[in-house]
Amino acid sequence: MPLTSKRTEQFTESVIRMMTRIADECGAINLSQGFPDFDPPKELLESAQNAALHGPHQYAVTWGAPNFRHALASKLTSFMGVEINPNENLVVTCGSTEAMMASMMSCCNPGDKVVIFSPFYENYTADTILTGAQPIYVTLKPPSFTFDRSELRKAFEQRPKALILCNPSNPSGKVFSREELEYIASLAIEFDSFVITDEVYEHIVFPPHKHTYISSLPGMWERTLSCSSLSKTYSITGWRLGYVAGPREVIDGVKKVHDFLTVGAAAPLQEAAVTALNFPDAYYKKIEQDYLKKRELFLDYLKRADLSFTEPQGAYYVMVNIEKFGYSNDFDFCKWMAQEIGVAAVPGSSFFREPFHSHIRLHFAKKEETLHEAGKRILKLKDWAGRKLSGNSKGN
Repeated sequence: MPLTSKRTEQFTESVIRMMTRIADECGAINLSQGFPDFDPPKELLESAQNAALHGPHQYAVTWGAPNFRHALASKLTSFMGVEINPNENLVVTCGSTEAMMASMMSCCNPGDKVVIFSPFYENYTADTILTGAQPIYVTLKPPSFTFDRSELRKAFEQRPKALILCNPSNPSGKVFSREELEYIASLAIEFDSFVITDEVYEHIVFPPHKHTYISSLPGMWERTLSCSSLSKTYSITGWRLGYVAGPREVIDGVKKVHDFLTVGAAAPLQEAAVTALNFPDAYYKKIEQDYLKKRELFLDYLKRADLSFTEPQGAYYVMVNIEKFGYSNDFDFCKWMAQEIGVAAVPGSSFFREPFHSHIRLHFAKKEETLHEAGKRILKLKDWAGRKLSGNSKGN
């Protein structure tokens, strides 16, 4: 048998999806993979039912059905503060995962360098490797997950072709301030680099923090590819509807890459999703309030369990410190936690370039009753930590 590609030897399978399988095997509550256990809005489900019965059932225009793109362009223009042309500035993709990959392939050549903040969503390293680019990692320092400006400037002095920006951040829940984004923008302009954003949590931001689209800053529209999806905003992660917004000159390339990667996103789901894209502003305020309530409920259990964590400013993830449990390997801790506590988390090391085994990631995009049950189980960790500290636990 011939040898397979060496590029696939440089990254592992998804640790997040692996933890979902472990959760299923153990019957644990899955707080690892970030998807809700509640339904999408009723109006959206009714629209999906209608599309299933009446279509369209054949290919849409490769880069997105016209009515979907027009509705999306109207929404983005309103929230981003940048005029989006539905025919020139958008590509509809199969989820934000493809949006990121198509953007990377359109911007970067093999051998180009790409700046990635660490911790990072696990796809970014794989995207860089598959593109043939070379990652440059810049640390977001816990617990505040701020970056050192001199370190970021040194990274840009290596003349990267692009920087990947996840805002709000997965896994840390950090929301980049306008001042931080202006500094990133100044470097991108000075060193003539693209910024490829992952903004899937753009509508899940907790006061007093605010989401700023870096593409809306002076001089950034022409060098930013804004990637996002409908998955988190409308609780439809399985629909796989994503998009890239950006300047026509770059979007023309993304259209070509997208066409040969996937041809197009599902036509009936695009038809159905137009309903969601036309929701009033009150919808987005409500999901912010709903997730704020879930965050407070879940964090209260973490406090009662005497766990140390970083309060998320946005998205629906929380990084929890597990040092006091004495595990040298966070993956072993996560397996133990799924089996013995009945809650599945993601080992933090899967998000960090640096050796980092002292944190896990949990998410709170669940029904309140699910969070209460998960919280009750998490409270057991307080007893386990006490046994460990008193020397009565077998340990790891």
